Amino acid sequence: MPFIIRPFRRFPVQCPVSYHVGPSRGQGTLWNFSVNGWKLSGDVPLQVGQMCSLTVTLPNEPSFVVSAAIVRWARDKEYGLETLAIDKQVHSRLEQVIEQLEQESGESIP
Repeated sequence: MPFIIRPFRRFPVQCPVSYHVGPSRGQGTLWNFSVNGWKLSGDVPLQVGQMCSLTVTLPNEPSFVVSAAIVRWARDKEYGLETLAIDKQVHSRLEQVIEQLEQESGESIP
């Protein structure tokens, strides 16, 4: 796999997530995220190129849904996802959460 610089900074989290792929429903943990990328571990296997939807519960935030994400990489039970369809309000909430995490880390990205 070629080295690629991510366009958005990832933030570490550890929060529950449920995901749907076809008729299967998985449970797992979200380990890091950005506005458009996620690292997930879960109990239902995913394949590169597969589409899924997610319900995520970030700390101190109401749950939200990502309508469509695609699996970009898979290692054992860990997966890298790219969001493809997300509600505008949810996207705005994520941007606010990320701004808060940036402020807490003391690193503001222009």
